[in-house]
Amino acid sequence: MIYEPDHRRGAWRPSRTLPAALTMLLLSLALAAPSARAAAAGPGHAARRAAGASAYPAGATRPAFVARASEFADGARAAHSASSSGGATAPASSSAPSSAPAPGTAGKPSKSKKPKKPVLHGNPARALAAFEAMQKNYYIEGSGLYLGEPFSYLWPFSQALAATVSVAYIPHLGVSLARELDARLTGLNSYLDTDNSGASEGVYTSTLAAFDGTVAPPAGPGGPKYYDDNDWVGIELMRLYELTHKSALLGSVEGIMAFEMAGWQEAPGEACEGGIPFSNALENNQRNTVTTAPAAELALQLYRATHTAVYLQFAVKAYEWVRVCLTEPNGMYADHIGRKGAVEPALWSYNQGSMIGAGTLLYQATGDSAYLWQARQTAKAALAYFDNERLGSENPFFVSVYFRNLMYLDSVTHDPPGQSIAQDYVNYAWLHQRLSDNVFVAGSPASAQLLYQAAIVQIYALLSIPASDYF
Repeated sequence: MIYEPDHRRGAWRPSRTLPAALTMLLLSLALAAPSARAAAAGPGHAARRAAGASAYPAGATRPAFVARASEFADGARAAHSASSSGGATAPASSSAPSSAPAPGTAGKPSKSKKPKKPVLHGNPARALAAFEAMQKNYYIEGSGLYLGEPFSYLWPFSQALAATVSVAYIPHLGVSLARELDARLTGLNSYLDTDNSGASEGVYTSTLAAFDGTVAPPAGPGGPKYYDDNDWVGIELMRLYELTHKSALLGSVEGIMAFEMAGWQEAPGEACEGGIPFSNALENNQRNTVTTAPAAELALQLYRATHTAVYLQFAVKAYEWVRVCLTEPNGMYADHIGRKGAVEPALWSYNQGSMIGAGTLLYQATGDSAYLWQARQTAKAALAYFDNERLGSENPFFVSVYFRNLMYLDSVTHDPPGQSIAQDYVNYAWLHQRLSDNVFVAGSPASAQLLYQAAIVQIYALLSIPASDYF
């Protein structure tokens, strides 16, 4: 395969379509689509993120490119110029999105005998427009994979999967996403490693089958498995199972859950014994809210589908561990705790969201109103803390997780502050952070990457579907 530079996106694009299936892999975690491995793989990076954030490799969010003022959509260009001069950069309240024609209608006209596609407006139209831009700008045709080094890490891939599943749930979409969903499963299999014990990868604390942080051997470098990334994948496969009822998907989710449960830390002498670590790397020394709370949510999805008691028991254990070990005096949840008990107190919106969602799901599973009360208390504290400025300063992925869980709670309590806040956030993004090709940017300087785009797609899609379809 020959690659050529794409200078605008700051990455490498294939110069022609990748072969449809280079290597077929029969795996113990059977997915609903065949696996296709791409021919090339990029190097991993050991550099870590700044203190206070979880230690993903430095390249995990690449590719990214800095947007020029001339690339912004007409409605966003003036706002971008103002923000560059010191104007507001956080989401601000605005009116509901105006009607938008159905995107993707350019090209050959449809024959008159075919039924016309429904005209989408508002959130569904914008979800589809952002999704199509994600596919056009980041997807590598024929591979099932997205651009990265040369392929994306699992973290942004998992969110592209979430975006695809969320858009597929939109009613009366007028577009079938069956092929897109199959392509996501094909790409996902490229990250699946059945043992993680190869000498070229390193030595890890768990060798159970799960998804590597990068494309797995033999096509890619493989490496550590990140427990939170596997949580995100499992949650979306569970949603896809609810949508398609394909039993292979349920088996895949149970395999991921086995990996999560085996990661539970019960080493004698460890401070605040328990919790799920950030990765299965031997040098990992932290257990996180973002690994443990979503694992509780995933276990509760499985309990609802299978009625297997061990999943409910694990969800209760995981949820209570976060409450005991990582609750801050302000009622919110810290990022992680080290082996010796040092707590990283950084407050991220997605950690609050995951615990809100876990508490809500536990209430639904058990009928115990204490869980719902705790979820509402967390939501109350988070709503007071995460104002427009703080949400605007975070990675949009964090915010998308927060909104999903907040709106899920709202659907149970019938007290919906989350939906209006999420609507304001994406309204602002549409007006101020959108380029002329419907690619979204964030940060300073304003830059675009797959993770950002997938987050915006998700929020628009979540605003277009019933909250009961979130988990």
